[in-house]
Amino acid sequence: MDLEAESIVKIDMAMSSDITESCKKLLETQKKIEATEEELKKLKDVETTLSEQTIPNLMQQAGVELIKLEGGISVEVKPFYSARIPASKSEEAFQWLRENGHGDLIKNQVSLEFGMKQDNEAKSIVEELKSKGLPVKQKTTVHPSSLRGFVREQIQDLGKDVPAELFGTYVANKTKITTKE
Repeated sequence: MDLEAESIVKIDMAMSSDITESCKKLLETQKKIEATEEELKKLKDVETTLSEQTIPNLMQQAGVELIKLEGGISVEVKPFYSARIPASKSEEAFQWLRENGHGDLIKNQVSLEFGMKQDNEAKSIVEELKSKGLPVKQKTTVHPSSLRGFVREQIQDLGKDVPAELFGTYVANKTKITTKE
């Protein structure tokens, strides 16, 4: 038996041409998407510079926090806070929160995994924990919006420092433009 001869598939030449054209169109589309994403990234960088640096600096130089423009447009510069705990710093961050009286931000969830032949053990532990009124899962986290609010409160309201290296803290002034529409 000639395997090579049997493995040859006959393709209609018109179909081959359609496949080729579709592949070319796909490659062109992927290149356009890549270029558009790069352009969007550049536009977002310009937006960030205008919103967080240029306009806040100009308004600060003018000595204003809020201005009203023609057409019912108002421009205001407000503080913006962002924070996230890097995975590599989570234990240090949790320790800092606990030591500084903010341990209630930490959510603690416990879970157990059992193999296929450990059903009875799993059921027994679940029943024991439930009888004590305890959940079965464990995962230690701080919700991002809780962390952001905590950082804002500590810095803005209480004037306290928060370790930036532990919480990935980012603080900037951001421009908010409100239109009538």
